[in-house]
Amino acid sequence: MKIYFYRYNSICEPDVIESFKRLGFELYEETIEMTKKNLLPSDCVKKISPVLMSETFTFAFTINFFPYLSDICEIMHLPYISLIVDSPVMELYSKSLRNSCNRIFLFDACLYQEFAPLNPDCIFHMPLAANVARTDTFLSHASQSDKKKYASDISFIGSTYAEKCPFNRAKLPDYEKGYADGLIEAQLKIYGYNFLQEVITDKFVTTFLESTPHSYRFPDENYADYKACVAQLYLSVKVAEQERLRLLKMLSDSFHVDIYTGSDTSSMPHINNRGFARSLDEMPLIFNQSKININITAKSIRSGLPLRIFDVLGCGGFLITNYQSEIPQFFTIGKDLVTYDSADNLKDLCRYYLEHEQERKDIALHGYNTVKKYHTYDIRLLQILDKAFPKEN
Repeated sequence: MKIYFYRYNSICEPDVIESFKRLGFELYEETIEMTKKNLLPSDCVKKISPVLMSETFTFAFTINFFPYLSDICEIMHLPYISLIVDSPVMELYSKSLRNSCNRIFLFDACLYQEFAPLNPDCIFHMPLAANVARTDTFLSHASQSDKKKYASDISFIGSTYAEKCPFNRAKLPDYEKGYADGLIEAQLKIYGYNFLQEVITDKFVTTFLESTPHSYRFPDENYADYKACVAQLYLSVKVAEQERLRLLKMLSDSFHVDIYTGSDTSSMPHINNRGFARSLDEMPLIFNQSKININITAKSIRSGLPLRIFDVLGCGGFLITNYQSEIPQFFTIGKDLVTYDSADNLKDLCRYYLEHEQERKDIALHGYNTVKKYHTYDIRLLQILDKAFPKEN
Protein backbone atom coordinates (compact mmCIF):
# COMPACT_ATOMS: atom_id res chain seq x y z
CA MET A 1 0.00 0.00 0.00
CA LYS A 2 1.27 3.42 -0.98
CA ILE A 3 0.70 6.73 0.83
CA TYR A 4 0.85 10.19 -0.70
CA PHE A 5 2.54 12.12 2.14
CA TYR A 6 2.37 15.89 1.64
CA ARG A 7 5.03 17.59 3.77
CA TYR A 8 5.58 21.14 4.97
CA ASN A 9 8.41 20.51 7.49
CA SER A 10 6.41 19.88 10.66
CA ILE A 11 8.64 18.76 13.53
CA CYS A 12 6.87 15.40 13.79
CA GLU A 13 6.84 14.47 10.09
CA PRO A 14 10.07 12.38 10.23
CA ASP A 15 8.70 10.31 13.12
CA VAL A 16 5.38 9.67 11.37
CA ILE A 17 7.17 8.72 8.16
CA GLU A 18 9.48 6.33 10.02
CA SER A 19 6.51 4.71 11.72
CA PHE A 20 4.54 4.28 8.48
CA LYS A 21 7.56 2.55 6.97
CA ARG A 22 7.89 0.25 9.98
CA LEU A 23 4.24 -0.67 9.48
CA GLY A 24 5.02 -1.73 5.92
CA PHE A 25 3.76 1.23 3.89
CA GLU A 26 5.46 2.70 0.83
CA LEU A 27 5.54 6.50 0.82
CA TYR A 28 5.63 9.11 -1.89
CA GLU A 29 6.87 12.28 -0.15
CA GLU A 30 5.85 15.59 -1.72
CA THR A 31 8.31 18.21 -0.45
CA ILE A 32 7.47 21.24 -2.60
CA GLU A 33 6.23 23.27 0.38
CA MET A 34 9.25 22.46 2.55
CA THR A 35 11.45 24.81 0.54
CA LYS A 36 8.96 27.19 -1.09
CA LYS A 37 6.88 28.71 1.68
CA ASN A 38 5.10 31.37 -0.38
CA LEU A 39 3.38 29.05 -2.82
CA LEU A 40 -0.23 29.82 -3.70
CA PRO A 41 -2.79 27.02 -3.37
CA SER A 42 -3.15 27.08 -7.15
CA ASP A 43 0.59 26.36 -7.51
CA CYS A 44 0.26 23.39 -5.18
CA VAL A 45 -2.78 22.07 -7.04
CA LYS A 46 -0.83 22.15 -10.33
CA LYS A 47 1.95 20.15 -8.70
CA ILE A 48 -0.21 17.71 -6.76
CA SER A 49 -2.92 16.78 -9.28
CA PRO A 50 -0.76 15.08 -11.93
CA VAL A 51 0.99 12.94 -9.32
CA LEU A 52 -2.26 11.79 -7.73
CA MET A 53 -3.71 10.97 -11.14
CA SER A 54 -0.62 9.12 -12.39
CA GLU A 55 -0.20 6.71 -9.48
CA THR A 56 -2.43 4.55 -7.29
CA PHE A 57 -2.42 5.63 -3.65
CA THR A 58 -4.28 4.07 -0.71
CA PHE A 59 -4.72 7.50 0.88
CA ALA A 60 -3.16 10.95 1.21
CA PHE A 61 -1.73 12.07 4.55
CA THR A 62 -0.68 15.38 6.08
CA ILE A 63 0.23 16.85 9.43
CA ASN A 64 -2.44 19.54 9.92
CA PHE A 65 -5.11 20.30 7.31
CA PHE A 66 -4.69 21.47 3.70
CA PRO A 67 -8.05 22.44 2.14
CA TYR A 68 -6.84 22.32 -1.48
CA LEU A 69 -5.49 18.78 -1.00
CA SER A 70 -8.82 17.77 0.53
CA ASP A 71 -10.65 19.20 -2.49
CA ILE A 72 -8.45 17.27 -4.92
CA CYS A 73 -8.94 14.07 -2.93
CA GLU A 74 -12.70 14.65 -2.90
CA ILE A 75 -12.75 14.87 -6.70
CA MET A 76 -10.61 11.74 -7.01
CA HIS A 77 -12.48 9.78 -4.29
CA LEU A 78 -9.17 9.32 -2.46
CA PRO A 79 -9.27 9.17 1.36
CA TYR A 80 -7.39 12.05 2.98
CA ILE A 81 -6.05 11.58 6.54
CA SER A 82 -5.07 14.72 8.43
CA LEU A 83 -3.45 14.58 11.86
CA ILE A 84 -3.81 17.90 13.68
CA VAL A 85 -0.87 18.63 16.00
CA ASP A 86 -1.24 22.40 16.49
CA SER A 87 -3.85 24.82 17.76
CA PRO A 88 -5.22 27.00 16.41
CA VAL A 89 -5.24 25.67 12.83
CA MET A 90 -7.21 28.28 10.93
CA GLU A 91 -7.53 26.03 7.86
CA LEU A 92 -10.04 23.94 9.83
CA TYR A 93 -12.57 26.72 9.21
CA SER A 94 -12.48 25.94 5.50
CA LYS A 95 -15.64 24.58 3.93
CA SER A 96 -13.42 21.77 2.62
CA LEU A 97 -13.68 20.35 6.14
CA ARG A 98 -17.06 18.90 5.09
CA ASN A 99 -15.59 16.78 2.29
CA SER A 100 -16.49 13.11 2.60
CA CYS A 101 -12.92 12.05 1.75
CA ASN A 102 -11.63 13.55 5.00
CA ARG A 103 -10.45 11.58 7.99
CA ILE A 104 -9.40 14.33 10.38
CA PHE A 105 -7.85 13.53 13.77
CA LEU A 106 -7.83 16.26 16.41
CA PHE A 107 -5.62 15.95 19.49
CA ASP A 108 -7.60 18.48 21.50
CA ALA A 109 -11.09 17.51 22.69
CA CYS A 110 -12.23 21.15 22.60
CA LEU A 111 -11.26 21.30 18.93
CA TYR A 112 -13.10 18.04 18.35
CA GLN A 113 -16.27 19.36 20.00
CA GLU A 114 -16.07 22.51 17.90
CA PHE A 115 -15.56 20.89 14.50
CA ALA A 116 -17.01 17.37 14.69
CA PRO A 117 -20.62 18.57 14.12
CA LEU A 118 -19.56 19.89 10.70
CA ASN A 119 -18.59 16.40 9.49
CA PRO A 120 -19.46 13.94 12.28
CA ASP A 121 -18.55 10.73 10.44
CA CYS A 122 -15.14 12.01 9.35
CA ILE A 123 -13.68 13.84 12.38
CA PHE A 124 -12.16 12.06 15.37
CA HIS A 125 -10.42 12.78 18.67
CA MET A 126 -6.94 11.25 18.90
CA PRO A 127 -4.01 12.09 21.23
CA LEU A 128 -0.49 12.59 19.93
CA ALA A 129 2.44 10.21 20.42
CA ALA A 130 6.23 9.74 20.56
CA ASN A 131 8.78 7.86 18.49
CA VAL A 132 10.28 5.80 21.30
CA ALA A 133 12.06 3.46 18.85
CA ARG A 134 14.07 6.36 17.45
CA THR A 135 14.94 8.01 20.74
CA ASP A 136 15.80 4.72 22.43
CA THR A 137 18.33 3.96 19.69
CA PHE A 138 19.72 7.49 19.71
CA LEU A 139 20.12 7.67 23.48
CA SER A 140 21.71 4.22 23.69
CA HIS A 141 24.48 5.39 21.35
CA ALA A 142 25.02 8.81 22.93
CA SER A 143 28.40 9.35 24.53
CA GLN A 144 28.87 10.34 28.14
CA SER A 145 30.34 13.65 27.01
CA ASP A 146 27.22 14.38 24.95
CA LYS A 147 24.99 13.51 27.89
CA LYS A 148 27.01 15.73 30.21
CA LYS A 149 26.83 18.59 27.70
CA TYR A 150 23.03 18.66 27.91
CA ALA A 151 22.62 18.02 31.63
CA SER A 152 20.41 20.56 33.44
CA ASP A 153 18.72 21.04 36.77
CA ILE A 154 15.65 22.55 35.07
CA SER A 155 15.16 23.00 31.33
CA PHE A 156 12.56 24.36 28.96
CA ILE A 157 12.55 24.06 25.17
CA GLY A 158 10.41 26.44 23.16
CA SER A 159 9.47 29.98 22.30
CA THR A 160 8.35 32.50 24.89
CA TYR A 161 6.04 33.86 22.12
CA ALA A 162 7.28 37.40 22.87
CA GLU A 163 8.62 37.77 19.32
CA LYS A 164 5.54 36.35 17.59
CA CYS A 165 2.57 37.42 19.68
CA PRO A 166 0.08 39.10 17.28
CA PHE A 167 -1.81 40.63 20.24
CA ASN A 168 1.12 43.02 20.67
CA ARG A 169 0.23 44.75 17.39
CA ALA A 170 -3.21 45.77 18.67
CA LYS A 171 -3.79 49.47 19.39
CA LEU A 172 -6.95 49.17 21.44
CA PRO A 173 -8.95 52.04 22.94
CA ASP A 174 -8.44 52.40 26.69
CA TYR A 175 -11.64 50.60 27.69
CA GLU A 176 -11.06 47.60 25.43
CA LYS A 177 -7.38 47.50 26.47
CA GLY A 178 -8.40 47.29 30.12
CA TYR A 179 -11.01 44.67 29.31
CA ALA A 180 -8.47 42.53 27.44
CA ASP A 181 -5.83 42.90 30.15
CA GLY A 182 -8.37 41.81 32.77
CA LEU A 183 -9.30 38.71 30.78
CA ILE A 184 -5.63 37.83 30.29
CA GLU A 185 -4.86 38.17 34.01
CA ALA A 186 -7.90 36.08 34.92
CA GLN A 187 -7.02 33.33 32.43
CA LEU A 188 -3.47 33.21 33.81
CA LYS A 189 -4.91 32.09 37.15
CA ILE A 190 -7.00 29.23 35.70
CA TYR A 191 -5.47 25.86 34.82
CA GLY A 192 -7.33 23.23 32.84
CA TYR A 193 -9.95 25.49 31.27
CA ASN A 194 -9.77 28.22 28.62
CA PHE A 195 -12.79 30.52 28.93
CA LEU A 196 -11.73 33.33 26.60
CA GLN A 197 -13.85 32.36 23.61
CA GLU A 198 -16.95 32.07 25.79
CA VAL A 199 -16.75 35.48 27.43
CA ILE A 200 -15.58 37.94 24.80
CA THR A 201 -18.35 39.94 23.19
CA ASP A 202 -19.06 40.50 19.51
CA LYS A 203 -18.47 44.21 20.04
CA PHE A 204 -15.05 43.58 21.55
CA VAL A 205 -14.14 41.25 18.65
CA THR A 206 -15.09 43.91 16.09
CA THR A 207 -13.16 46.64 17.91
CA PHE A 208 -10.14 44.38 18.38
CA LEU A 209 -9.89 43.50 14.68
CA GLU A 210 -10.39 47.12 13.63
CA SER A 211 -7.62 48.16 16.05
CA THR A 212 -5.09 45.55 14.98
CA PRO A 213 -2.97 46.25 11.87
CA HIS A 214 -3.00 43.36 9.37
CA SER A 215 -5.40 41.36 11.54
CA TYR A 216 -6.37 37.91 10.32
CA ARG A 217 -9.19 37.69 7.80
CA PHE A 218 -10.84 34.43 6.79
CA PRO A 219 -10.73 33.60 3.07
CA ASP A 220 -14.07 33.87 1.28
CA GLU A 221 -14.41 30.09 1.07
CA ASN A 222 -14.06 29.66 4.84
CA TYR A 223 -16.49 29.82 7.74
CA ALA A 224 -15.78 33.15 9.44
CA ASP A 225 -15.66 32.64 13.21
CA TYR A 226 -13.98 35.82 14.37
CA LYS A 227 -14.75 35.23 18.02
CA ALA A 228 -12.70 32.02 17.87
CA CYS A 229 -10.05 33.86 15.87
CA VAL A 230 -9.58 36.64 18.44
CA ALA A 231 -9.76 34.27 21.40
CA GLN A 232 -7.32 31.66 20.12
CA LEU A 233 -5.05 33.48 17.68
CA TYR A 234 -4.62 36.66 19.74
CA LEU A 235 -5.73 36.52 23.40
CA SER A 236 -4.61 32.94 24.08
CA VAL A 237 -1.19 33.57 22.57
CA LYS A 238 -0.80 36.65 24.80
CA VAL A 239 -1.70 34.55 27.83
CA ALA A 240 0.92 31.98 26.78
CA GLU A 241 3.53 34.70 26.35
CA GLN A 242 2.90 36.16 29.80
CA GLU A 243 2.71 32.76 31.47
CA ARG A 244 6.01 31.61 30.00
CA LEU A 245 7.84 34.86 30.72
CA ARG A 246 6.60 35.09 34.29
CA LEU A 247 7.06 31.43 35.24
CA LEU A 248 10.50 31.10 33.68
CA LYS A 249 11.70 34.31 35.31
CA MET A 250 10.40 33.13 38.66
CA LEU A 251 12.14 29.78 38.33
CA SER A 252 15.40 31.22 37.03
CA ASP A 253 15.53 33.68 39.93
CA SER A 254 15.59 30.71 42.34
CA PHE A 255 17.11 27.78 40.42
CA HIS A 256 19.56 27.04 37.63
CA VAL A 257 17.36 27.05 34.53
CA ASP A 258 18.41 26.39 30.92
CA ILE A 259 16.16 27.55 28.11
CA TYR A 260 16.55 26.47 24.49
CA THR A 261 14.97 29.17 22.38
CA GLY A 262 15.43 31.85 19.78
CA SER A 263 13.30 34.22 21.83
CA ASP A 264 14.61 37.33 23.55
CA THR A 265 15.27 36.41 27.19
CA SER A 266 16.66 39.76 28.36
CA SER A 267 13.75 40.13 30.80
CA MET A 268 15.07 37.02 32.60
CA PRO A 269 18.63 37.99 33.57
CA HIS A 270 19.35 34.78 35.48
CA ILE A 271 18.22 32.28 32.86
CA ASN A 272 20.78 30.48 30.70
CA ASN A 273 19.71 30.85 27.06
CA ARG A 274 21.38 28.07 25.07
CA GLY A 275 19.81 28.92 21.72
CA PHE A 276 17.77 26.65 19.48
CA ALA A 277 17.79 22.90 20.09
CA ARG A 278 17.75 20.56 17.10
CA SER A 279 14.77 18.24 17.30
CA LEU A 280 16.39 14.95 16.26
CA ASP A 281 19.83 14.98 17.88
CA GLU A 282 19.64 17.49 20.74
CA MET A 283 16.13 17.45 22.18
CA PRO A 284 16.27 13.76 23.21
CA LEU A 285 19.45 14.39 25.20
CA ILE A 286 18.02 17.52 26.83
CA PHE A 287 14.82 15.70 27.83
CA ASN A 288 16.74 12.67 29.09
CA GLN A 289 19.49 14.52 30.94
CA SER A 290 17.46 17.30 32.60
CA LYS A 291 16.57 16.62 36.21
CA ILE A 292 13.32 18.49 35.57
CA ASN A 293 11.71 19.27 32.20
CA ILE A 294 9.11 22.02 32.28
CA ASN A 295 6.08 22.07 29.98
CA ILE A 296 4.01 25.24 29.74
CA THR A 297 1.26 24.42 27.27
CA ALA A 298 0.19 27.16 24.88
CA LYS A 299 -3.21 28.41 26.05
CA SER A 300 -4.66 27.96 22.56
CA ILE A 301 -4.38 24.23 23.27
CA ARG A 302 -7.48 24.24 25.40
CA SER A 303 -7.68 20.67 26.73
CA GLY A 304 -5.27 18.44 24.81
CA LEU A 305 -1.72 17.30 25.41
CA PRO A 306 1.03 18.94 23.32
CA LEU A 307 3.78 16.93 21.66
CA ARG A 308 6.28 18.02 24.32
CA ILE A 309 4.57 15.88 26.96
CA PHE A 310 4.91 12.70 24.90
CA ASP A 311 8.42 13.58 23.73
CA VAL A 312 9.79 14.22 27.22
CA LEU A 313 8.30 11.04 28.68
CA GLY A 314 9.28 9.01 25.61
CA CYS A 315 12.92 10.01 26.20
CA GLY A 316 12.77 8.89 29.84
CA GLY A 317 12.68 12.46 31.12
CA PHE A 318 11.03 13.68 34.29
CA LEU A 319 8.25 16.17 33.52
CA ILE A 320 6.44 18.87 35.45
CA THR A 321 3.63 20.27 33.33
CA ASN A 322 0.72 22.62 33.74
CA TYR A 323 -2.55 20.79 34.36
CA GLN A 324 -4.57 20.03 31.22
CA SER A 325 -8.02 18.48 31.54
CA GLU A 326 -7.13 15.54 29.25
CA ILE A 327 -4.03 14.46 31.19
CA PRO A 328 -5.91 11.98 33.45
CA GLN A 329 -7.28 10.20 30.37
CA PHE A 330 -3.80 9.14 29.29
CA PHE A 331 -1.44 9.45 32.27
CA THR A 332 -1.50 9.01 36.02
CA ILE A 333 -0.55 12.22 37.79
CA GLY A 334 2.16 11.54 40.38
CA LYS A 335 3.19 8.28 38.71
CA ASP A 336 3.88 9.25 35.07
CA LEU A 337 4.35 12.99 35.45
CA VAL A 338 3.70 15.84 37.86
CA THR A 339 1.30 18.75 37.33
CA TYR A 340 1.18 22.27 38.73
CA ASP A 341 -1.78 24.61 39.05
CA SER A 342 -0.16 27.86 40.13
CA ALA A 343 3.18 29.64 40.05
CA ASP A 344 3.81 28.95 43.74
CA ASN A 345 2.91 25.30 43.25
CA LEU A 346 5.39 25.01 40.36
CA LYS A 347 8.18 26.54 42.41
CA ASP A 348 7.48 24.22 45.36
CA LEU A 349 7.39 21.15 43.09
CA CYS A 350 10.72 22.06 41.49
CA ARG A 351 12.35 22.48 44.86
CA TYR A 352 10.90 19.18 46.13
CA TYR A 353 11.89 17.06 43.14
CA LEU A 354 15.39 18.52 42.88
CA GLU A 355 15.86 17.28 46.45
CA HIS A 356 14.20 13.85 45.96
CA GLU A 357 16.16 12.15 43.23
CA GLN A 358 14.77 8.63 43.59
CA GLU A 359 11.14 9.77 43.44
CA ARG A 360 12.01 11.80 40.37
CA LYS A 361 13.65 8.82 38.66
CA ASP A 362 10.79 6.47 39.56
CA ILE A 363 8.21 8.83 38.03
CA ALA A 364 10.33 9.32 34.89
CA LEU A 365 10.65 5.56 34.42
CA HIS A 366 6.92 4.98 34.93
CA GLY A 367 6.08 7.74 32.44
CA TYR A 368 8.48 6.28 29.90
CA ASN A 369 6.96 2.81 30.24
CA THR A 370 3.46 4.23 29.84
CA VAL A 371 4.40 6.01 26.61
CA LYS A 372 6.20 2.94 25.29
CA LYS A 373 3.19 0.73 26.04
CA TYR A 374 0.35 3.00 24.92
CA HIS A 375 1.54 6.11 23.07
CA THR A 376 4.05 5.33 20.32
CA TYR A 377 3.49 6.43 16.74
CA ASP A 378 3.20 2.79 15.66
CA ILE A 379 0.31 2.32 18.08
CA ARG A 380 -1.27 5.67 17.23
CA LEU A 381 -1.14 5.22 13.46
CA LEU A 382 -2.77 1.80 13.74
CA GLN A 383 -5.54 3.42 15.82
CA ILE A 384 -5.90 6.14 13.18
CA LEU A 385 -6.13 3.59 10.38
CA ASP A 386 -8.72 1.55 12.29
CA LYS A 387 -10.94 4.62 12.61
CA ALA A 388 -10.28 5.85 9.10
CA PHE A 389 -11.06 2.48 7.53
CA PRO A 390 -13.39 0.63 9.89
CA LYS A 391 -13.78 -3.05 9.16
CA GLU A 392 -17.25 -4.12 8.09
CA ASN A 393 -18.97 -6.65 10.34
